[in-house]
Amino acid sequence: MAVVALQILGLVMGVLGWILDTVATSSQTWKVSTKVDSVITANWVFEGLWMQCAATALGSIQCKKFPTVLGLDAYIQGCRALMIISLVLGLVAVIVSMMGLKCTKIGSSSEQAKGKIALVGGSLFITAGLTCLVATSWYASQVVKEFYDPFYGGTKFELGAGLYIGWGGACLGILGGAFLCCSCRRGTTVSKRGYDYSIAGQNAQKIYKTSQPSEVSKAYV
Repeated sequence: MAVVALQILGLVMGVLGWILDTVATSSQTWKVSTKVDSVITANWVFEGLWMQCAATALGSIQCKKFPTVLGLDAYIQGCRALMIISLVLGLVAVIVSMMGLKCTKIGSSSEQAKGKIALVGGSLFITAGLTCLVATSWYASQVVKEFYDPFYGGTKFELGAGLYIGWGGACLGILGGAFLCCSCRRGTTVSKRGYDYSIAGQNAQKIYKTSQPSEVSKAYV
């Protein structure tokens, strides 16, 4: 029962992490223009992986997609690729993990096979979480580098909400995958203990049977 609860908890955390990664990928607030050196704070600019937006205090927002892919900075192109890979791996991990749950009848009916499937799903969740973590950390390091660069002539930005959402999704995915892997290890340990006890019982019966004739012969003498 504890193994099933651990698997369900790991799957729920993995799914929530994948949803947060999806929200972070589509978010346009990976970086927000700083107001430290600005006198007028009625306007601000924020960017994501796909477009740049400008907002005013009156509530109007105008967004513009990046005109070209080849003209973007290398870190933006790399973060795009990593986030897409993370989403694909997370979707595959959800499907595989559902097939590996002991409380479902999807896929194989063998507990050993289901344990291996759950282990694969947990590994995929961990890989997807690490991929998202690399992408968000890479983007954040570039934002911090430009912010503290005194020779940078462009608009300086600060870390936006999209990065924090991505970090949260990555952590949930890694933890969920770890729980699934631990549940597989726990189920294998329990099965091994049961096998050891059965062997001990069989050995005890053999010793008892072999010792009976000698005891009877001694009593007769």
